[in-house]
Order: sequence, then structure tokens, then C-alpha cells
Amino acid sequence: MHALRVAFTVLFAPPVFLGGALCAGAAVAAHFGRVSLRWDILAHFAPLWLAGGLAALLAAFLFRGYARALILGMAGTAVLAAGALMAPEVLRDTGPKAPPDAEDQLKVVQINLWSRNGSLDDTLNWVLAQDPDVVVMEETSPPLREKVRGLAGWHVSCATCEVMILSRRPPIRSEAVRLRGPNPGPLTRAVFRDRRGRYAVIGVHYAWPTDMEDHQAQEAGLAEVIAMGPRERTIVAGDFNSAPWSFSRRRWDAEFGLIRRDRALLTWPALQYKRLRWLGWFPFLAIDHVYAGSDWATVSVERGPRLGSDHYPVVMSLAPAAPR
Repeated sequence: MHALRVAFTVLFAPPVFLGGALCAGAAVAAHFGRVSLRWDILAHFAPLWLAGGLAALLAAFLFRGYARALILGMAGTAVLAAGALMAPEVLRDTGPKAPPDAEDQLKVVQINLWSRNGSLDDTLNWVLAQDPDVVVMEETSPPLREKVRGLAGWHVSCATCEVMILSRRPPIRSEAVRLRGPNPGPLTRAVFRDRRGRYAVIGVHYAWPTDMEDHQAQEAGLAEVIAMGPRERTIVAGDFNSAPWSFSRRRWDAEFGLIRRDRALLTWPALQYKRLRWLGWFPFLAIDHVYAGSDWATVSVERGPRLGSDHYPVVMSLAPAAPR
């Protein structure tokens, strides 16, 4: 029995230790994202470092002696460091709330349709079946744009843009925003009026955080567009390619002056890629977000089902916030 235990430890303890050490190293290094965008890339993957640390923590109890102690040390470091990255997102305030029967609700569906979506009809049918007031769609393709143009009862903002906004209410103004200086990337803004006044809906699609210059320019561009109107009634939705436990996301959330209404909502990946099928087992990146100003209260924020895209949709219902 002793020989079997020794053999088991020699064979399996090293890979478990290395896995825990990898997760611990990545989670600790991610904290340098406070001062470096390069290190901050690791912070986007905090759920993976946490899951790996927890797995190593459980596996440690299969061993004894120094092997268990070493694995527990690495696993505990991974869990603590990754947990520290994710805790602010879990604990933060997501804004005022409204009951399910609140009056004058506005339902928003946000979805990255994916340029290689092979089920556009099913995806679009699901979106419309939600009976939304506003739909923010990113990564639209020419076939999708053609389908949307023929929809009765819908108004299309920026019908030829990569980011499109569909609405039941006709917009007062809609445009693909162009700013002086760096191009803010795919960004569409539509302004509407209801009985409480004007409100803006902004749809965005960011570059990957590995494209640091473009990504930060898009963040700055969005901040500038948000400032074009009263923040209190502004709504922003899109594929930010940025997780809430990254330090960059936290800084820009504060800069926007809006309240991000989703909380730790994992939205990618939603399918299994041909060459990387393991990616589709479960979502582990929270990169699709919805924001609203302080004059809106959240009724609900939910992740939609798997469709033909590699992103899950996000469905948000808002209502006017109660007077303070």
C-alpha cells in the first residue's frame, strides 16, 4: 500500500502542483494590472485562475505530507489572488432597482451576432420573440442587415453599420459617431423621446484588450460620446471585450458616470469552435455589458440562451427610477 501511495504521489502530485502554481502566478501577476495594461490582460481571466486554484485545492487532499502542503500553498494563493480580483465586482452596487410590475418599462436586448453565424434566422426570431423596445446588435453582416431592413414595425439606426440599433420608437436622431482624433471604432448612437424627455442609446463593439492602443482609444471615444448628452438617461450596451475584474474596466466604469447593471455575467464563449471545441464547454469571460444612468432603475438583467453566435445575449429591463 505504501508503494502504491508513493507511486500515486510521484505520478500525479507534480502536474497538480504545476497547475496550481500556474494559476497562482497568473492571478498574482494580474494585480500588476493596476499599473500596466499588459499585466491587466491576465485579470480578464480571473474566473479561470479561481477555478484552477479551487480544483488544485480539492486535489491536494488526495496526497499527504510535503506534497499536500506545497499544493495547498499554490492553490490557496491562486484562490486568494483571483478572489481579490473578483470580489469588487461581486460586492459593488448595481444601481436602483424596480419591481417586475413597474410602469413605463424599457426592454433592451444586446447581442453580438457573430459574423460567421450560421443560424441568423433563428437568432433574429429569438431576439424579436423577447418583445424588446430596443435591440443593440454588434458584428452585423450584410445578410442580416438585409433581413432587418424588411422588418415591419421596427426602426433601424445606422442600417449599414457594424453596430445597429433597432427600436420600436422612431429615433429623433441616429448616427455612426465620428469623433475628432482616434477613431472610436464601431459605435452607434440613437436618441429617443418618451414622456419623461430625451434619452440616448449607444451601442459599441470594442477591440480585444490585447490591442491595447485601439481598445483604450475606444474607451476614451465612448466616454466622449456619453458626455454628449445627460448621463442620467443614457443607456449603453455592447460587446466590450473587457471583463469587470480588470482594472481597466473598473477605471472606465468610473469615468463613464453610468451604472453598469450586469454583475459577473459570463457571456463568452457560447459555442464550440471547430479547432478549439473545449472552449464551448462553459462561458468564462464576462465581456458583454449594459449600462444605464441614474434616472433608470433595473427591473432585471439576464443572460439569454445559446443561439448561433459565439456570445450569449443579454436582456435588460429598465424602469424610471423613483424620485429621491
